[in-house]
Amino acid sequence: MLDISQVLTYCAALGVAAAIPGPGMAALVARSISGGALSGFCLLFGVILGDLTYLSFAVFGLAMIAEHFNALFQLVRWGAAIYLCYLAWVFWFAEHQAIDSGKPVQRKELLAAAVSGLTITLGNPKTIAFYLALLPLVINLETVSLQTWGLMLVPLTALVLLAVGRCTSWAPFASATCCPACALSSACFAARR
Repeated sequence: MLDISQVLTYCAALGVAAAIPGPGMAALVARSISGGALSGFCLLFGVILGDLTYLSFAVFGLAMIAEHFNALFQLVRWGAAIYLCYLAWVFWFAEHQAIDSGKPVQRKELLAAAVSGLTITLGNPKTIAFYLALLPLVINLETVSLQTWGLMLVPLTALVLLAVGRCTSWAPFASATCCPACALSSACFAARR
């Protein structure tokens, strides 16, 4: 089991890493504004799934396997990069329309949001660096068992990312009185406007 200092250090490091602006957080804010909270949470689900994938790689020693299957990981990274370029192309040349927040969200859009979150996370160098380089410095991965992974690390990761994602996706709508993270997010959003 992990001691309390490892748990707190992991949660703090993950929270800071997740809150740093990057492609995942930008996509989350954009999806939440354009598609509403449900669409934003579907994208956040994909982001969390990508983070849990890298967490599993790090915990189960798959970083060594990744070195041996470098071509596969390069393929995933290039696939994610191509997908991001495709999204940029579509966004750049799309006919701009007013945001209609009252329209119902289709199931296909929710699935697309989740897949977008997953691919953005799997191709994000910040996420890769955190789980494969920084995580071993925060937690002694040799002592992590399947039970510790499933009962502590997975829920902690999901909870921290949900908290950061909630504050990020609600930044345009957040009040500074909600929580300190929402105050920071709403201040950052207002400064970017």
